Amino acid sequence: MKYKRILLKLSGESLMGEQQYGIDSGMLLKYAQEIKEVSAMGVEVAVVIGGGNIFRGVQADEFGLDRVQGDYMGMLATVINSMALQSALEKAGVYTRLLSGINIQQVCEPYIRRRAVRHLEKGRVVIFGAGIGSPYFTTDSAASLRAIEIEADVVLKGTRVDGIYSADPEKDPNAEFYSNISFKDVFEKGLNVMDMTAFTLCKENNLPIIVFNMNKAGNLKRLVDGESVGTLVSMTDMEETLTQ
Repeated sequence: MKYKRILLKLSGESLMGEQQYGIDSGMLLKYAQEIKEVSAMGVEVAVVIGGGNIFRGVQADEFGLDRVQGDYMGMLATVINSMALQSALEKAGVYTRLLSGINIQQVCEPYIRRRAVRHLEKGRVVIFGAGIGSPYFTTDSAASLRAIEIEADVVLKGTRVDGIYSADPEKDPNAEFYSNISFKDVFEKGLNVMDMTAFTLCKENNLPIIVFNMNKAGNLKRLVDGESVGTLVSMTDMEETLTQ
């Protein structure tokens, strides 16, 4: 296996499937099976999932709420998604632990770094809910920070496209696909990989990011096996560019 410990970042929107809101049970079970497969291989898996399918903090203005209140609502949305994923994983026979950045002792353990690492060492899938527990930080930032704290080998950002393109491939059929690209090139080209806080955390700690299509069955396992899937963002200069 190329990676011993991974941090998988999933968007809340990915759980909607073809729905306009909420959680699609089919997508939830699909993700649980993908995670189960790599966990069974001995990979230590941590997961951060967004809450955009329920509520995003940046929507606060639309509801007449202040940003801080909205961000806390968004954190609670991530906990709902995390609980759903935990249930799906346990239904599939995977031992999990849900750690929260805010105290909700009835349903989550509080986030303690050493406890999280110990759970991973015991082969449990660890889900980090509620972001980092503070407003003004996205779940991308939470994914980067938690990955650094638990000393993950890589951040795997699951999306619905095959990786990083020069433009939105769903809108521009001539968009260039990058199989390998450096942090520097991502910044200079103004590519949207993660928010700047999250991206800078990874760059400063030399933590590679792989953006890939989580909706293609087997992609997660192929990545862990060392196959070239999606786009690798690292400190090295761009090695190869493919056009699709």
